[in-house]
Amino acid sequence: MRVSTIILRVSDMSRSLRFYRDAVGLLVLAEGAEFSFLDAGSVQVALNQRGGELPLDTSLIEIVLEVDDVTATHAAMTGRGVAFRITPREVMRSSGRALHAADFTDPDGHVLSITGWLDATE
Repeated sequence: MRVSTIILRVSDMSRSLRFYRDAVGLLVLAEGAEFSFLDAGSVQVALNQRGGELPLDTSLIEIVLEVDDVTATHAAMTGRGVAFRITPREVMRSSGRALHAADFTDPDGHVLSITGWLDATE
């Protein structure tokens, strides 16, 4: 068993699709009025257009996107309009490496992070 798709409920498909494609940089695999699918490596992120109000609390789930170079990815995404809540900072160390992470929210308030490993220096 493995996770194949993470579905995010969105209030405006066009706005969310532009955000994930143009600002975050995910490749659109398929798009439609009700569902759009984006390539996020080993899983897909699906956007699901919802009618009516979305739940107010979107903070219970966070999607983490691992990147090769967290510093460069942060700079590129910032340049494309992503407003990070937290800039890259060390969150843990293991085997001489440090995991750095930064997070942001999408237009509907879903929390996402980018993470990447760097050589740990004291």
